[in-house]
Amino acid sequence: MKHHVDVHVGQRIRRRRWMVGMTQQQLGEAVGIKFQQIQKYETGMNRVSASRLYEISKALDVPVAFFFEAVDEPANENETMMASDTAKDVNADTPAADLFTDKEALELVRCYFRLPEEPRKRLFELTRSLTKAA
Repeated sequence: MKHHVDVHVGQRIRRRRWMVGMTQQQLGEAVGIKFQQIQKYETGMNRVSASRLYEISKALDVPVAFFFEAVDEPANENETMMASDTAKDVNADTPAADLFTDKEALELVRCYFRLPEEPRKRLFELTRSLTKAA
């Protein structure tokens, strides 16, 4: 059975990789392993060693602690098994960290940060005003 911390770390690796627009192949090459191993890390099937996690953190330009942010003990065994299920409905009640398990949300964030500063500020203000009106 997968350990919930391994699943969480894997999800954080995937999330950060998506955020920087890197493929599994590119990350694997950056740390000297095959993309299949990255897949296993991201699903929590294989545990990431400390030295490998260090290399991944350097390749993804985040501190090692990033991969452990918001990790919690599961309430029960069923929750541990469900932790690897990243297909979640995204709604206003979904914690912000869970939004990044959705590819569409990640793509939206990547596109947003590619915008120059002024249009990005305008888009932010428009979005905020729309949500207040809703």
